[in-house]
Amino acid sequence: MEKFIAAFSQACAEGTFVKCTLSRASAAAPNGLKNLYLRPVEIKKQFKIAFNYRFATKDEVKNYPPAEAAQLLEELLGKQFLNADLFTTAQDYTLSFDKKGNASVQVKPPAQTEKADVSHDRAKNRLLDPKAPWLHALGITNAKGEVLAHAQDKWRQINKFLEIIGALLREHPLRENAQIADMGSGKGYLTFALYDFLTHHQDLKVRVTGIELRPNLVDFCNETTQKAHFSGLNFVAQDINLYQPERLDMLIALHACDIATDLALSKGILNNAEVVVVAPCCHKQIRKEMHTRNALAPILHNGILEERQAEIVTDGIRALILESRGYHTKVFEFISSEHTAKNVMITATKNERHTSKREQEALAQVAAIKSEFGIGVHYLEKLL
Repeated sequence: MEKFIAAFSQACAEGTFVKCTLSRASAAAPNGLKNLYLRPVEIKKQFKIAFNYRFATKDEVKNYPPAEAAQLLEELLGKQFLNADLFTTAQDYTLSFDKKGNASVQVKPPAQTEKADVSHDRAKNRLLDPKAPWLHALGITNAKGEVLAHAQDKWRQINKFLEIIGALLREHPLRENAQIADMGSGKGYLTFALYDFLTHHQDLKVRVTGIELRPNLVDFCNETTQKAHFSGLNFVAQDINLYQPERLDMLIALHACDIATDLALSKGILNNAEVVVVAPCCHKQIRKEMHTRNALAPILHNGILEERQAEIVTDGIRALILESRGYHTKVFEFISSEHTAKNVMITATKNERHTSKREQEALAQVAAIKSEFGIGVHYLEKLL
């Protein structure tokens, strides 16, 4: 490890440092942290090392002087991360730790001999090209490919959504020729974005179907699809409950109102979708059912608090039902409430380590929550 740290410090001092990646996160790493990416940057004419902490659903970047960066590396290696790859223009180094905590280093010829770009304000690796014609057709950009002032929030939402999808697929890749359904696709903002991202940014061959009740929106989206030459994307005018796919690998349902979210979730679960992404909306069913029997009862006489509690209970039970059906779930803020009030997202991926014990635990937890809040049945339970 001392050899690895010394090589890092020397590369920083000599200007040969290209990048460094830390992987194999241990149980000591912060929850959700997958890996750490280091690169040289120049900020206000000062040389620093940017630490990009890559979590499952977000990235966090912190900048350190080389000496502090070396010290931090020493604190992280062998504790939070058990593998590191250092790339310099002179040599490359791989540091790895075995089960006993012993470190070993491999030295190889450099994979890159050109110096790294240290400019801080590098051009962003955009997930979407703002000049895409479909963005203009949907009213997000003008004819020049510039995002319109009134569409800034929608643009942020689209990009955040694609960041989340990218993180999910790094953990749980889709199979070849994946079949994807967006239930309650509306005007198709996120459906078009998803197809564009998967085919042009991820180089995947997929079939995406947008399901929407309103025929006028479906006709508009299909016309836009043809103009964009998106051959693997189509929209159908249909009730979610009547949709019967031959195969479903990925389910998307964003802002489907009340039990429409449960209808979509049931389709995903019963078709063994590998990846499920929903952003629920309008939690009416549980609020009507709730007759709280716990210490929160006096607080929930206030309508606004009861409404918020109903949302938490509804989505909490949804996540537990997914867990009982063999999924690994996460519930988090999709995008800041500054941009949209409908900002909670539930993601689920098939859990290869699912056990019958976890299934029973999750069902027992659902039963306990229903008892505490006087709930007879959650609609998703009824559908399943």
